[in-house]
Amino acid sequence: MNKILITGSSSGFGLETARYFLDRDWTVVATMRAPRADVLPASERLRVIALDVTDAASIARAVEEAGPIDALVNNAGAGLMGALEGVSIDAMRQLFELNTFGTMAMTQAVLPAFRTQGSGVIVNVSSAVTLKPLPMLSAYTASKAAVEAFSEDLTLEVEPFGVRVRLVIPGRAPETSFSATARARSQNGIPEAYAAWAKQVFSAAPQQPAEVTMAADVAEAVWQAVTDASSPFRIPAGADAVTLAAKVA
Repeated sequence: MNKILITGSSSGFGLETARYFLDRDWTVVATMRAPRADVLPASERLRVIALDVTDAASIARAVEEAGPIDALVNNAGAGLMGALEGVSIDAMRQLFELNTFGTMAMTQAVLPAFRTQGSGVIVNVSSAVTLKPLPMLSAYTASKAAVEAFSEDLTLEVEPFGVRVRLVIPGRAPETSFSATARARSQNGIPEAYAAWAKQVFSAAPQQPAEVTMAADVAEAVWQAVTDASSPFRIPAGADAVTLAAKVA
């Protein structure tokens, strides 16, 4: 039976992806910092495991507890919103530890087994800000651009061993708590010198754009990445991401 490990499964994209694969008879290892089995439907094919992707010991325990898997989805991550001047270096380091190094560490942890078994799929969740950068998201954009560059090079290393790497690129998802969380993580927020301009930027952005990304769009894109060996390396998820990807193609 096919088995997938998904990081950041307590809400948003990770939660919806876990549900999606459960509905299609996969065994799902749903990982989260504070395990909550009640967010997912009860199933004999579900395991909920504690995992902090910024902690090496936690990663080792989770990978051992999960056992052999066929696919890894690196979804755990967070946003960071604010003008660069107002964001501390420590906050940026924490962001990269989660979004970038957490993805790399999880990938490193599963690669020996994937290489030995001669198969496996690694899906890294990026962001459409890499297609069209937005102001007040410079640190976040950099953390996701690094994931994309890492993934592109990694595929050259692991394809000879039968391991596939794919990028899923979601657009703006108003149904998630990303914006609120990103603002909360910005610490000092917007410095006074940027306040008027930032207000103009945020007020110009539509509260409900015509094209958005739903969590189900990301789950479907991950499914394609995992189950379709002919899928492209970059898979945009959501109408807005699809539109942006077509413009930069």
